[in-house]
Amino acid sequence: MTSIASLKREWFVNPRADILAGIVVALALIPEAIGFSIIAGVDPRVGLYASFSIAVITAFVGGRPGMISAATAAVAVLVTPLVRTHGIEYLFAATVLMGVVQVAAGFLRLDLLMQYVSRSVITGFVNALAILIFIAQLPQLTGVTWVTYAMVAGGLAIIYLFPRLTKAVPSPLVAIIILTIMAIYGGLNVNTVGDMGNLPSSLPTFLIPNVPLTLETLQIILPYSLTMAAVGLLESMLTAQIVDDLTDTGSDKRREMKGQGIANFVTGFLGGMGGCAMIGQSVINVKSGGSTRLSTFVAGAFLLFLIVVLGPLVARIPMPALVAVMIMVSIGTFSWRSIRDISHHPWQSSVVMITTVVIVVWTRDLAQGVLAGVILSGLFFASKVKRLFTVSSDLSADGKARTYRVAGQLFFASADSFTSSFDYKEPLDRVIIDVSAAHFWDISAVGTLDKAVLKFRRAGTVVEVVGLNEASASMVERFATHDKMDAEALPAAH
Repeated sequence: MTSIASLKREWFVNPRADILAGIVVALALIPEAIGFSIIAGVDPRVGLYASFSIAVITAFVGGRPGMISAATAAVAVLVTPLVRTHGIEYLFAATVLMGVVQVAAGFLRLDLLMQYVSRSVITGFVNALAILIFIAQLPQLTGVTWVTYAMVAGGLAIIYLFPRLTKAVPSPLVAIIILTIMAIYGGLNVNTVGDMGNLPSSLPTFLIPNVPLTLETLQIILPYSLTMAAVGLLESMLTAQIVDDLTDTGSDKRREMKGQGIANFVTGFLGGMGGCAMIGQSVINVKSGGSTRLSTFVAGAFLLFLIVVLGPLVARIPMPALVAVMIMVSIGTFSWRSIRDISHHPWQSSVVMITTVVIVVWTRDLAQGVLAGVILSGLFFASKVKRLFTVSSDLSADGKARTYRVAGQLFFASADSFTSSFDYKEPLDRVIIDVSAAHFWDISAVGTLDKAVLKFRRAGTVVEVVGLNEASASMVERFATHDKMDAEALPAAH
């Protein structure tokens, strides 16, 4: 009974809405998959086959129901040098190895690294992607006739106004159908999907990448595979978190990592390029009513049906219709609240968010932006914790002993403050260092304690350390030198 309930919850909560949402996603995937293929320098079928394969497979083995995974620009830009230098077969081999690396990452629980990505970084990531999605539509809006602008405006009007009449059918799907009919029967002079590249007319076939099985081949593809795997997992984990927030549900990030790996591994044998989760398509899916694995499966399966069976018709879909959908995604993805929050959030959070946005948009590299945001968040956090560290002292009535009371967190960032808080030249017989309100986190902190104690001893002062909590005492016992024989002859720092 539990498995049946789980199956229904993950697949058949609202089949009608999921199927319609999947159809919308499939239509929006076509121009993007072709565009990503062009970026990678390969035939359009490589991106289209990859989008079909990755979407269908992650529908079954992924950990985030309702999330859309397919060929992406983030991965496509990484493989361009590989394709240009060694050819497409090496791309397929690199995609297979990419999948192996991602599955291994799932078993190693690298999903836990997401705990170190702050909310400010995620907000910056989302805003940057929204900007990039909009920028990606600009080529379709430059050097065109007024008809294109009129159709885009009409498409946006349908998308936002149609739900006031009924929400039974996703408004983006309605917009695509109406604008396609207008373009075909009105003979309107606008760009179409077919103008972006030829659509394949056959099913993908299983093939083993035609590369030498040698150490040299591994040396060629391994750097690309590792980079593709890292970027793909980063974008997938962030997108999963965003979909979690949109749907107010949780997801299995470890399973998602393995699912992404399995999908890419198989895709490499089907003549496809590597991919990962897509925030834009995932938002389209959720906004259109898709919430289960069924919508993801339909997106992939219907994509293949469109390009193989309905290719001639799909080629006539006007690009303004899809541009309108993607502009809607851009508007819906951007966190408009974050602009208002800049004025009353801590300035450090705003700096992290803005830095992430700027670097992602400037470099077109999601990994660089997120990495910069994480590093900046860590620096601000370390600085904040450092400021919470204090040392106070009291001199005894006879003036021969002083008690230093240490409070806060002792680690590498507060080590220097700890050392400089003591007066080593004060003529005293005895010094008591009370750390009952402090905690030692790393060997840098223990080394700093050694340094302070030994400096007092060398000045002829007796030192006593009191108040160590259990965890700190254990670390001091293992790594400290001040309590060892001949401590004065040992180095004070670790």
